This record gives sequence, C-alpha cells and structure tokens, in this order.
Amino acid sequence: MILYTELSDIPADFCPSVVTIGNFDGVHIGHARVISRVVEVANEHGLVSVAVSFDPHPMQVHHPELKHQEIMGQGSRRYFMCQLGLQNYLLLHYDLEFAKQSPEEFVKSVFVDTLRARYVVIGDDVRFGHKNSGDLNTMRELGKKYGFEVIVVDDLMADEKTRCSSTRIREYLNAGDMEGAARLLGRPHLMYGEVVHGLARGRELGFPTANLELEARGFIPVDGVYAGWLTDESGEKHPAAISVGTNPTFDGIENRQVEAHVINRPQERVEDFDLYGQHVVVEFVKHLRPMVAYRGIDALIEQINQDVAQARDVLAEGPYA
Repeated sequence: MILYTELSDIPADFCPSVVTIGNFDGVHIGHARVISRVVEVANEHGLVSVAVSFDPHPMQVHHPELKHQEIMGQGSRRYFMCQLGLQNYLLLHYDLEFAKQSPEEFVKSVFVDTLRARYVVIGDDVRFGHKNSGDLNTMRELGKKYGFEVIVVDDLMADEKTRCSSTRIREYLNAGDMEGAARLLGRPHLMYGEVVHGLARGRELGFPTANLELEARGFIPVDGVYAGWLTDESGEKHPAAISVGTNPTFDGIENRQVEAHVINRPQERVEDFDLYGQHVVVEFVKHLRPMVAYRGIDALIEQINQDVAQARDVLAEGPYA
C-alpha cells in the first residue's frame, strides 16, 4: 500500500479511483466492510482503491480539552487496511485552516482534481467539510455535478440499538469489556510501542515485565490486570499477564503504565528473555480484575501467581488462543 501525506505527492496522471473517507480509528468491522467494498468496486472496474483520512484526529484539533485518545496509531491502521487489499492511503494534515474548506471545496480539490474519483464509497452517516456541514445528500449532489457515483454501505450494528463505531469500542475499553471490543474490532484490542526500562519491581518479585513506553500507540483500557498476548519483533507471539495502571501497592508511580509479563517460559530462560528496545504489540484478551493496593509484598506475589494462572487458562481456552 502506498502512503501519501500531501495532495502534491500524488502523480498528475494518477489512475481513476474508488475513494472512501473517514478516520478509520480501530479499523473495526464496520470500517472493514467499507474498505472491502472500495477494493471490490476498484477491482470490478479496473480502478485503484484509495482511503482518505486525517492526522491529527479532528477531535484533537477542535476540542483539545477533551484529550481524545485514539484506539490505534496510524501505523496499525495502515497495516490492517493493507490486509484488506487497499492500494493507497491519503493521510492529510488536519488543522483549523484545513477545516475551513466547504464540502464542495474539499471534494473538488481531493476527490475530483487529485484522485480522479469515479466512485465514492461511504456510510449513510458521513460528515465532511466546514463544521461537518456536508452529509450523504451533499455527496450525492456533488457526485452528479462532478461525475462520480456514490455507493452507500449499510451500518453494522453492535447490538439491536447501537451501530458499530469507534465511540462504542472506547466505551467497551473504558469498562474493561475486552470481549465486546473484540467483537466490533474483529480482533483483540492492541497497543504498539517500544519496551523501555521501568523500576524493575516486577523482576525483583520474580515476574519480569516488558514496560511499554508512555508514548505507546493505542487506547489504554481501564486499569487492571488482563490476559493477553505480546508479539515481539521476530513475530513470535507470547502469552502474557498484563498490568495497566499506576500500581497502587507502590509509591512514586504517577503515570499509567502498561506492563506485560510473559508466561509459560522455562524458569532458567526468564533472565535471558530481553525485550528492551524492541517494538512490540500487546493484545488485550480479557480483563481479569481491577487494580488493588496490597498491604505487603507477600500478598502481592500470591495475587500475581493467581493472575498468571488465570491468564494461562483464559488464553488456552479462548477464541484468540
């Protein structure tokens, strides 16, 4: 898949295309349905497939006070879009000046003049242009004016009342419902980042952990202990017990941390298992318990042993084993 970050990067002789637009945060099953339709239409008509998105997320620009946290980073989005067969990804820088474009100005500049769109594939809730003033009817009118056909993809429903959406997934993650999030994502929720040195308390307790950098990409779910997976740079996937939070048993930890303890490794190899400096993927399969402050180290060690045993059982039996 080819990544473009400027309209000027796209060749003047760019092939006529099938285009979709969105934030695609999480690349959930609803996004996958839209992108798959884009790829299908492009293949049917001998066109190229394109997804148009924005960085940073518009919410972070218009409402920075909300500290909007994205479900996944752009690198992971590109990876999953590529797996769906998408050929081109146009990631436009979003700022207040960019946001001033009217719906028609945006569509003409990006879809018509640059991408030579023949088909535009969207959901019926699409919004675009200044103050989100453009909607499905606007897009259809612009299609008639500029010569592209609009294809509408029906929503996928999370349940009888709620459509599949990034907002719904965040609600699941904030509630610790990893199974609910996975149903809408089509996979376990994940984070990606570099393993950095921590305070080594896990190693001192006999449970060394891979500590993700504070800048790791992905939505940090509610504090607690999780069963999940850690995939290292070699592609090897390891079962893990994952801790999220500030670890209230110890003082001096202010930032929420994500730490993964790899389980099922021979004891004699634990000290040799060094992930420092590697970029890893951490997947969250099941929330096991909330974060608790323990009165002493012995009680904490006993609980960690229980967590590891429970995580091992969950990962051996679950749908993502």
